[in-house]
Amino acid sequence: MMKNRILTIALLMSAIGCAQAQKSLPMLVGTYTDSGSCGIYSFCFDQVSGKAEKLDSLALRNPSFLTLSRDGRHVYAVGETDDRQASLNTIRFDAKNGRMQLLSSAATEGKSPCNVATNGKMAVTANYSGGSMSVFRLNEGGSQATLTQRFLGAKGGPDLTRQEAPHVHCATFTPDGKYILATDFSADRICSYRLRGTTVVANGIAAQIAPSSGPRHLVFSRDGRFAYLIGELSGKVSVFSYRDGRLKEIQTVVSDSVGARGSGDIHLSPDGKFLYSSNRLMADGIAIFAVDARTGKLTKVGYQLTGRHPRHFNITPNGRYLLCACRDDNKIQVFRRDEKTGLLTDIHQDIPVSKAVCVQFF
Repeated sequence: MMKNRILTIALLMSAIGCAQAQKSLPMLVGTYTDSGSCGIYSFCFDQVSGKAEKLDSLALRNPSFLTLSRDGRHVYAVGETDDRQASLNTIRFDAKNGRMQLLSSAATEGKSPCNVATNGKMAVTANYSGGSMSVFRLNEGGSQATLTQRFLGAKGGPDLTRQEAPHVHCATFTPDGKYILATDFSADRICSYRLRGTTVVANGIAAQIAPSSGPRHLVFSRDGRFAYLIGELSGKVSVFSYRDGRLKEIQTVVSDSVGARGSGDIHLSPDGKFLYSSNRLMADGIAIFAVDARTGKLTKVGYQLTGRHPRHFNITPNGRYLLCACRDDNKIQVFRRDEKTGLLTDIHQDIPVSKAVCVQFF
């Protein structure tokens, strides 16, 4: 009887510990540093109340996008500058207290890196003004990145103002672990690169997009069967089936209905039932789509207005909240998600951050 009671108490304490761990969520925010921000900020976000507590900050120039290493010990952040200081920065991160320490920096040799991804062995940056993708080999501990390759994008899109030079906006590893797909913004295409260990080999065009689309960000469904692309200029979401480094378009739906030509970010909810895409410059907000699990196709179900310039947003792992970085309102807006309808409600728990442009949960 006593052993059973002890076991019951142990299980209860374990459950309480898990619940507390799920409640408190480490969060990092990347910014532009030309208007008072120092760089990266860490927070503890409460997944029950929707409130955030600031923990630490790290001085870094224009860390506009960041991602976490697979083991959770390091953060890789771009330094988005239009000069030789453009960089990929490796940061030690302690999820328990939010502390950050810069370990190393490596030049991207491509101006304005605006996106970074990693598979644990290498990291890749998309360099917007440089019109290139930089490939870095990571050391065994993941604490240092060494530039090993660089691939150039192209131009050819009809927009002579926005597609006048090559721009690469996003590079992501495919779910099968075999390829990298990069959005070639000014050529209206997605490029495919094959992985051979820590070496990258050009693999042709994964998909050609409609002219003047400006492909920006790409995300995959959890099962890897489908991919979703937001076109910055077209304001449309393209739905693709995915197989072996290639994409086949199966649907296109409108995200930006006012033609602002400033669509930004795209994410699926953790359960895969809804897709969200942000739009800027006019009617700033987030379009909401229901996802057909069988076909991957989308049905628009709503639109949520946000603060100014929703460049990036993210959804908490429990699916309860969507946090939107509103750059020009210097805040992160917190929305509660209805998991049945996908719709959003502003809970008025704004997190003040100067020039906030990226939100990541760990």
